[in-house]
Amino acid sequence: MSELIESTAGAPMSTAYLMRRLWRESIQGKLTRIYLAVVLMMITAGATAVTAYIFKDVVDEVFIAKDQIMLWRVAGIVLVAYFVKGAANYGQSLVMNHVGLRIIADAQNRLFRHLAALDLAFFQHTPSGTLISRFTVDVHQMKVAVSNGITALGKDLTTLVGLVTVMFIQDWRLALASFFVFPVAIYPIVRIGKRMRKVTANTQEEIGFFTTVLNQTFQGIRVVKAYGMAAYEETRIAEVVERIFKLNFKAVRSRELARPIMETLGGLAVTVIIVYGGSRVIAGETTAGAFFSFNAAFLMAYDPMKRLANLNVSIQEGLASAQRLFSVMDRASEIIDKPSAKPLPATQGHIRFTDVYFSYNADVHALRGLNIEVASGQTVALVGPSGGGKSTILNLIPRFYDVTSGAVSIDGHDVRDVTLASLYANIALVSQEVTLFDDTVAANIAYGRLGASQDDIEEAARNAAADAFIRELPSGYQTMVGERGLRLSGGQRQRLAIARAMLKNAPILLLDEATSALDTESERYVQAALTKLMQGRTTLVIAHRLSTVVDADMICVVEGGCIIERGTHVELLAKGGTYKRLYDLQFAESELVDQAPTAEAG
Repeated sequence: MSELIESTAGAPMSTAYLMRRLWRESIQGKLTRIYLAVVLMMITAGATAVTAYIFKDVVDEVFIAKDQIMLWRVAGIVLVAYFVKGAANYGQSLVMNHVGLRIIADAQNRLFRHLAALDLAFFQHTPSGTLISRFTVDVHQMKVAVSNGITALGKDLTTLVGLVTVMFIQDWRLALASFFVFPVAIYPIVRIGKRMRKVTANTQEEIGFFTTVLNQTFQGIRVVKAYGMAAYEETRIAEVVERIFKLNFKAVRSRELARPIMETLGGLAVTVIIVYGGSRVIAGETTAGAFFSFNAAFLMAYDPMKRLANLNVSIQEGLASAQRLFSVMDRASEIIDKPSAKPLPATQGHIRFTDVYFSYNADVHALRGLNIEVASGQTVALVGPSGGGKSTILNLIPRFYDVTSGAVSIDGHDVRDVTLASLYANIALVSQEVTLFDDTVAANIAYGRLGASQDDIEEAARNAAADAFIRELPSGYQTMVGERGLRLSGGQRQRLAIARAMLKNAPILLLDEATSALDTESERYVQAALTKLMQGRTTLVIAHRLSTVVDADMICVVEGGCIIERGTHVELLAKGGTYKRLYDLQFAESELVDQAPTAEAG
């Protein structure tokens, strides 16, 4: 089976390639346990063959010859055979389950390590539900295929070989006559397997999309309810569920089609055995015991024979999952350390953008010939209309993206020439969208500095004006913040993010509209905390509210990917350009807000 598969997950991969890679990455390191399992499977197969073979003595020596001694001997052999079979079966089941679960755990660990090293662009273009389905559905399906394949080859095949041996020992002519089942069954089983791989790939793709839709809907449930879109979301979910239902049922139809094929062929084989074998017994060419032993072996062989026939279907399902998993694992990150990369030395935080051009795609430049210099300990604010390139500037400093041309340097070191780990260690980020994990308050503060003491955590919280509200929480610093910190207010979440940055104590601070989504009182607390955080650090601030950056050492007005104005607050107001227009507009808006209560009262 060297057919190619087409998948939305990536380029076609041959069955042979996928099997070799599964062997290398998931099986080869577990051979000791697999060998043990195979030995136990062979013991199980041997015990099964013995129970089939002993039927000859049961009929000929016990039922016909009425030998009392043979009765007890046969009974003892059967008892021991079934005990050995049960014990070996239990042992191989434990070993293979351990191997299967280890395959899942190892694959999930490898996948996460790889994903964590990928660049930001990958995550921005890949739905989270698709990635989650790789960790759950695909990895599990791959494990099932590997486990079933090993079990089939180790247990079912050896059992079948043992039982076929018994059949040939008892009546080789009858054995040959009954084997017409195998070549007839091969073609439809292979066809079913091909269909199953395609259906499985489509099903898993839909499950990934379904997970994404659910995640988005639950995260945006307030918007869904506020805009009365529950019915729309129900319809959208129902459509995805219906597609998954149809694909699953199609898979069931394809999978179960093997059953009537095998049942029919098995029935034909049994008919041949009864007619031809019965004729030989009547003609005295074989004994009734041999005939019954042959039948027992054939009937016992029927189950492993069916499992082997269905093995191709199971393997094709697993290979579809392996294809999707490997397509992610083969995705190389565009942001990696150079072979010659060295750690960034203890930094003063001097940042320089030199003739920087950057494009998210080849057609449009997000930044065009940008030149900025931020001296050590200086605060530079980036202001201007949305879409001008402010966030892009910030993203280039920690190498979330690489420049298209030009250079970004820290203390004279091009960020592309230093290790990513040392670069991240020297930068702290506080953004408008605070990321908190469903863990304790203390763990979230210490996220950037694992192993920090409780005293250090509390000091950072005090500096971030967060200690007071933390102590009012049900369990203080051990309070769980909930998914994305939803058990806290926006201002509280923001102050925890500032405390995290304070505890990290990095020399470079990036603030991405850290106060724009807060109310006036929360902004006052957060702004005070930010002012303390910025002391002694090189800081780049993206600000929507110009009143928060009037004290910056330099303000750059960014528009259309260029800096169109730069200077202090006073200098830019004096120029009477874009900055003054933006400032006057915000000042007028704030005056209207201040006068609104008076107007209402009047």
